Amino acid sequence: MSAYIGRFAPSPTGHLHIGSLLAALASYTDAKAHDGQWLVRIEDLDPPREIAGAADNILRTLEAFGFQWDNEVTYQSKRHYLYENALEILKKQNLIYPCTCSRKQWQQNAKQGIDGWIYNGHCSYTQQTNSNKTLAWRLRVNNQIIDFQDRIIGFYSQSLAKEIGDFVLLRADGFWAYQLAVVVDDAEQGITHIVRGQDLLVSTPRQIFLQQCLNFPQIQYAHLPLLTNADGQKWSKQTLAPALDLTQQEKLLRQVFHYLGIPQAPSVSRPQDLLEWAIQHWKIQNVPKQAICSEK
Repeated sequence: MSAYIGRFAPSPTGHLHIGSLLAALASYTDAKAHDGQWLVRIEDLDPPREIAGAADNILRTLEAFGFQWDNEVTYQSKRHYLYENALEILKKQNLIYPCTCSRKQWQQNAKQGIDGWIYNGHCSYTQQTNSNKTLAWRLRVNNQIIDFQDRIIGFYSQSLAKEIGDFVLLRADGFWAYQLAVVVDDAEQGITHIVRGQDLLVSTPRQIFLQQCLNFPQIQYAHLPLLTNADGQKWSKQTLAPALDLTQQEKLLRQVFHYLGIPQAPSVSRPQDLLEWAIQHWKIQNVPKQAICSEK
């Protein structure tokens, strides 16, 4: 078993774009530069947002760019039993509580935090009675201050109570929340290192806290600079980032090399040769901390 196990975990809400390629390349290269494994996980837990055929398209795109993953692809939609087990463990420890508040109710007098509104804890001290309302389940954060050393950003600290609030693990609509699913999956798959975008930096303390609550090993994190458009918006499906052009693999890989501080490679005959070059010349200290403006 390799000492390093990394992963790339896209959601099937659209096709891969240039920001996705940056995350895939960095996570793959960091894993292989450490003689580690690189897993692919499809995070398909939000059916209303998913696009038919997107999961298969993501895998075909990765293959077209030369990526080869270790072991079988994992689908979150087939792992509900793991999330249910984790929720039961937290219930037995009295670390979570049912919440019947509607979003309109609790946000009415809530304060803005660093990742949305801060839940006021109403249901944590309200006796729940039999109700026809569907329940969400929230994790108590108390006065936890979580800090960690990011391999790119450096020291990062967050007060969960003051900046986040008690957060949802199971939504009232019956869908599992990202924070619980990702923590359970990472532990079950033995993930040791995560390389991903800085848009998820704010979620990391919640995930570390959940790891502590569930007695899971803590992971080493590296958060990549975001690629932005000319308006300073992160390239994403919401900002209409164009899908990767499968006829331009070499050009796009070389573009991402530049963003990640990887020296430009000589002429090659196939994308896999570029990936090998990236592995040989990978230095995470060369990755910039700030966002990068990319035309596409």
